[in-house]
Amino acid sequence: MSVSRETLLATYFGQRKDEISRYAEILGSWGIERGLIGPKEGERIWDRHIANCIPVTTLIAEGASVIDIGSGAGLPGIVIALARPDLKVTLLEPLQRRVDFLEEVKVELGLELTIRRGRADSFKGSFQVVTARAVAPLPKLATISWHLVAPGGSLLAMKGESAAAELELAKAESPKIFKKVAKSQVHEITLGELELARVVELQKAG
Repeated sequence: MSVSRETLLATYFGQRKDEISRYAEILGSWGIERGLIGPKEGERIWDRHIANCIPVTTLIAEGASVIDIGSGAGLPGIVIALARPDLKVTLLEPLQRRVDFLEEVKVELGLELTIRRGRADSFKGSFQVVTARAVAPLPKLATISWHLVAPGGSLLAMKGESAAAELELAKAESPKIFKKVAKSQVHEITLGELELARVVELQKAG
């Protein structure tokens, strides 16, 4: 379903609507030129990329520290930072050319966030929320990122129709991690005109 740009701007970005509009332009220009976004994605920046990232922003507690791993072009990390200026957002990305892109976007949009080059499995830190979009299947994602989740915090993995199946697979393949999982669930989120979104949450015991 096509979502009007005006609806997205008014509903989710408020004071930051100019910045999110500029970010969409950047994805459709620099993002494609540098190979961060596929060449055929230009027409679908809003529906497929930005709108797709909005639902996860509704699951994060006010003022939380967030790390977006494998941030790539900044999805969902930059969308989270623009929709939720109350959050302390860190973008973690292993490839230098993508880090450079993220640094340029940060300056262009006047964002207050932290950008780090590194891999999730070797990065050190503790965050109330770890987010990921299209990084790895859930069993691997949980394995490489669980040490970053603070006690009482959550891993929020954006997934498609396979969300429930991936969760069951993770339970079977990662028993050590699930010993420390206080709660696991698939959030199915429908916001206005946006397509149904699925986010798997693994909450770490406090």
